[in-house]
Amino acid sequence: MDVSNSSLQWGNRSEGQLPPGGVSVFSILALTLLAGLVLATLLWNGLVLVTILRVRAFHRVPHNLVASMAVSDVLVAALVMPLSLVHELHGRRWLLGRPLCQLWVSLDVLCCTASIWNVTAIALDRYWSISRHLEYTVQARRRLSNLMIGLTWALSAVISLSPLFGWGGNAYSERDGRCQVSQEPSYTIFSTFGAFYLPLCVVLFVYWKIYKAAKFRIGSRKANTVSPMPQVVEVSSLCPIHSLWYQHHPLDVVMGGLRDRGRRQQSIQT
Repeated sequence: MDVSNSSLQWGNRSEGQLPPGGVSVFSILALTLLAGLVLATLLWNGLVLVTILRVRAFHRVPHNLVASMAVSDVLVAALVMPLSLVHELHGRRWLLGRPLCQLWVSLDVLCCTASIWNVTAIALDRYWSISRHLEYTVQARRRLSNLMIGLTWALSAVISLSPLFGWGGNAYSERDGRCQVSQEPSYTIFSTFGAFYLPLCVVLFVYWKIYKAAKFRIGSRKANTVSPMPQVVEVSSLCPIHSLWYQHHPLDVVMGGLRDRGRRQQSIQT
């Protein structure tokens, strides 16, 4: 009987549930670390938003793209991470019911996908600013950035809300205490490709093109620079009588040699 009771207690602890006598040290450390991470994420992105809103010089591209990314990160810190903390502290067992589970999963996918696509939009804006700086005017840049922000949140909403309309099956199981993103194969392929692999390929390609454009500009600047004139080098002659200085005019060199020859002849006659 004691063996069975001890095995049940060990099974409950292995599932991550807290012991009946109190809270474990590991749970306190995990709670402190995750809570600090939530607060740091919320404060940092909140300061970014406040700075962009208060400084008028930041009310233009690409700061509106940065603000969109900060909004998605703030939503993650305020709505997703606290519920993730509760989920982890209960041994990854969901005890908050089906509606809150669906809301948590949808917000998680929505905000994380929007954050990734906002990074992609910032990369595209930088590339067009370098490669098409004459055509990419301020008005065109503002219109295109607003369009990219709208497409970012629309695509994120399609990926995150599809399971709520029947695609992907049920992400919640009351019997197992499971709450996770749908594992249905077709939805998994669609969501992972649209939320990760496609923006990853776009960002890698765009930054490779930015690197090539920057390398071409640096090479053209080096080719257009004027090289300085070579310095005059003093070269001593092997003749023991006198030394020739190449910084003088050639006529001075010849006249100096004739004067030395005349002095030698006068010394021999005397």
